[in-house]
Amino acid sequence: MKLTPPALLAPLLAPSVAIFGGGVSGRGAHLLVARLGGTAVLYDEHGAGGGRAAFTAADASAHRLVVFSPGFVPTHPWLALAHAAGCVCLGELDFAALCWRGPVLAITGTNGKTTLTAFLAHALRSLGRDAAAVGNIGHAFAALVAETGGGGPDTTAVVEVSSFQAETLHHFRADAVLWTNLAEDHLERHGSMAGYFLAKWRLVERATQVFAGPSVALPARQFSAGLPGLVWVPTEHQPADPRLLGTAFARYPQRENFLLAAAWWRAAGLAEAALLAAAQTFPLGAHRLAPVAELGGVTWWNDSKATNFHAAEAALAGFAAPVILIAGGKPKGGDVAAFVARVAPHVRHALLIGETRLALAAACAFHGVEHTDCGTLAAAVRQAALQARPGDHVLLSPAFSSLDQFNSYADRGAQFTTLIPTLSPLSPHTPYVALPLSSTLVAISP
Repeated sequence: MKLTPPALLAPLLAPSVAIFGGGVSGRGAHLLVARLGGTAVLYDEHGAGGGRAAFTAADASAHRLVVFSPGFVPTHPWLALAHAAGCVCLGELDFAALCWRGPVLAITGTNGKTTLTAFLAHALRSLGRDAAAVGNIGHAFAALVAETGGGGPDTTAVVEVSSFQAETLHHFRADAVLWTNLAEDHLERHGSMAGYFLAKWRLVERATQVFAGPSVALPARQFSAGLPGLVWVPTEHQPADPRLLGTAFARYPQRENFLLAAAWWRAAGLAEAALLAAAQTFPLGAHRLAPVAELGGVTWWNDSKATNFHAAEAALAGFAAPVILIAGGKPKGGDVAAFVARVAPHVRHALLIGETRLALAAACAFHGVEHTDCGTLAAAVRQAALQARPGDHVLLSPAFSSLDQFNSYADRGAQFTTLIPTLSPLSPHTPYVALPLSSTLVAISP
């Protein structure tokens, strides 16, 4: 069924729309262009999705509208060519927002945004409401618009918004934004903490309501950003809630997500009992600080989703005694030495992998952290087995991107889990127990 294009887009659909990027966002945009009655030409530097690997000035002159994926920095040469040719250039979220008729709840933050997005969509659906988790979570907003015919007043889009998506927003507006936290991340793209903060600020300055954790408050003051009606939610160092025992939100770092969700939930006039009930049935996504195996009295933890310092530090803080830490990967900017200094008291031995292993090794040496340069994850797992003793915890919490040696953080976590049972020798004295992926995270003892 064809979707009627809004007035802003209608004259831009002919002769064809250029789509930059053959990934999730690009495929979603392609689907929406078709639903609007237009045709699309896909361009992707690596030929993903069958896209053309080059975009020239002549190509730019053949289009009036360009829809680009968040992987394209605003200064990308293809966008420069498109602007020079007079094309209207829209990020995929902006493109989708122009065609969406339902309420929008946007989630951002350095960490926790994927879990919070999924949880709020789950909680709304538990009330019988129509809600979908989209955006940076892995299902494009544009795809949802195409699938639902633009939604309606009874369908809520819960949209995870990354800094890459937020920095180019012009049309996307949320009825409410929940901003979990802010810490060093993506400085290789934004250049500084100020740049990173202000990229996300483009999202909140277009929102009706904003709920933010305390780690956002200091940079908001520092970078002179003010917003009437912004609600600061005390999400850090809060007492345990016995009503959440047995759920993903019983302890930090996920406790922070629930407190922010609850603040919005109450403001929306929804019953707290319903949110607590939803927490009981919510499955935490894979690769987020969960025990995956026990081998000879040693517990192995997969936290591959920890792709920045803040996430790794949050994981380490939950252990009562220093752990054997597997860390390293592709750099994303930030002060590696300062990170090592902060985590040193929580690490008995660091096993270092990936592109950042040499920088981590230098910082570990300076701060007196025992460490081994392992290079690969397989070598780190073998070394961890040699280092660990009954009662120890081995933690994969890399603090860096996976894209130097893996396809994704999920690929890294899956390989880690697969490597553990290959350790040998396995004897009756060193039983291997594979723990279910849904294992509830409980208090961690030494």
